[in-house]
Amino acid sequence: MNKYQVTVFFSVDEEFMNLVPKHRGVISDLILRGVIDSYAISAEAGRGWITMNGKDKSDIREQLERSPLYSYFELEIDQLMVYDSQIYRFPKMVLN
Repeated sequence: MNKYQVTVFFSVDEEFMNLVPKHRGVISDLILRGVIDSYAISAEAGRGWITMNGKDKSDIREQLERSPLYSYFELEIDQLMVYDSQIYRFPKMVLN
């Protein structure tokens, strides 16, 4: 499995907003299955970032095609060489 950073560009209209609940269901399923590590959408621009696991770029694209919003998306998919975050660290020890 490889790790990818997907940058999603989109425009919002009324139909887009109506499809968001179904889209969130797809995203939640992909998170539960370990396909998506993180998912973030900008509050200021029509842009989002998704960190995903997959065999190759076509696998990543196929997973995102499940979204009812896919036709709104312009994607940039980059394979990551290094990915580090707080979740991969040991928990901080708290002494009571």
